[in-house]
Amino acid sequence: MACVVKEKERAGIINPIFTCQPAGAQYVSIGIKDCIGLVHGGQGCCMFVRLIFSQHFKESFELASSSLHEDAAVFGGLNRVEQGVDVLLMRYPNLKVIPVISTCSTEIIGDDIDGVITNLNDGLLKEKYPGREVHLVPIHTPSFVGSMVSGYDIAVESFVRAFAKKDKPNGKINLITGWVNPGDVRELKHILKEMDIDATVLFEIEKFDAPLMPKEQAQPHGETTIDDLTGTANAIGTIALNKYEGGKAAEYLEDTFDVPAVIGPSPIGIRNTDLFLKKLSQMTGKPIPKSLAYERGVALDALTDLTHMFFADKKVAIFGNPDLVISLAEFCIDLEMKPVLLLLGDDNRSYKNDPRITQLQEKVDFDMDIILNADLFELEDRIKKGLKLDLIMGHSKGRFVAMDNKIPMLRVGFPVFDRAGYYRHPRVGYNGAVWLAEEMANVMFNDMEYKRNKEWLLAMW
Repeated sequence: MACVVKEKERAGIINPIFTCQPAGAQYVSIGIKDCIGLVHGGQGCCMFVRLIFSQHFKESFELASSSLHEDAAVFGGLNRVEQGVDVLLMRYPNLKVIPVISTCSTEIIGDDIDGVITNLNDGLLKEKYPGREVHLVPIHTPSFVGSMVSGYDIAVESFVRAFAKKDKPNGKINLITGWVNPGDVRELKHILKEMDIDATVLFEIEKFDAPLMPKEQAQPHGETTIDDLTGTANAIGTIALNKYEGGKAAEYLEDTFDVPAVIGPSPIGIRNTDLFLKKLSQMTGKPIPKSLAYERGVALDALTDLTHMFFADKKVAIFGNPDLVISLAEFCIDLEMKPVLLLLGDDNRSYKNDPRITQLQEKVDFDMDIILNADLFELEDRIKKGLKLDLIMGHSKGRFVAMDNKIPMLRVGFPVFDRAGYYRHPRVGYNGAVWLAEEMANVMFNDMEYKRNKEWLLAMW
């Protein structure tokens, strides 16, 4: 019985778990108010990412592309950045922030986006847009390394580096949410309100769940402002919920401005939410209120109703963003389940040194494989070779593996495009623990009914 961390045995990727780094940078950019990201690369580098966002959130988002063609491979494409910035500023009079996001093609041909931004600041902006507040932010996200996870991390740090400025203390904490959903942000803000904590939530995406209101713009947009980013240097502390999705920015603020940083764990499940509340209390001096203790009690009662009767010893495979996968595995273990396979889908070699994974290796008393640089073919191949699973947890890209092998699957992570409204519901906090456990149970109940597998238990429960 052992928890083993290893690379997949095949070279190459078949059916990847993640998309590329620029997608993560674009996700951060749409969380900033008065901001439109300019993706410097082929049109598909922007178009297909917008499509994934629209599939997941069922909304449309504003992103721009420099739309390079073959001639750029020979002559370079920086003129397209200059044209793109000019067009965006002419078309959007309220636009203030334009991150220039590199891609694999523009990094390979050596386009100097830092240099072109310097030229634009000294030339176009002074000559054509004098007095207008415009911030151009270079974000280097070559697609041939990393994934959307590392792209998110790079972009958060790039924005914080560009705007953070030391001034007088503002009494707030910085809360870097990582790659979450509007429902998660709503739950986090609820927790902060219950504890009477003033926080800058980075990056503010609650309005991605955009209401249809009379005489109001329906276009979803982020709510993190320039002032919010500037004030990150003056906070009493930073909590990054995810090590690999905002951890670099938290470390930068600590190293540069002496803003204490706490990184993780993601508050998924009871024990990690307990730790999150404890760290909030320690950082701010605010007590944990009885209202949250009550929510914890409700969650414990809900989980108790399910754990031993339905979850005990059930084998689970989990894939997706590393912080999410590790936290879900910890949650499953607390529910007496056995996460036998964790798939981390990019080339980050530091995962194996993650203290959470080290702790799993020390404490897990069943066979668990943690596969680095994994893909969804790895999941399917192991199932066909005899891996027995009671549940799969991951985003919608794994749906065909679940369908073909008749294994129940809970959609969680990004993207989820084949279920309605999942982005509205939290995974974090005590309420998120209830939602996760009950959704896990319900997909397993459906499977029991269709397979006539002890479905009589549901009438006895």
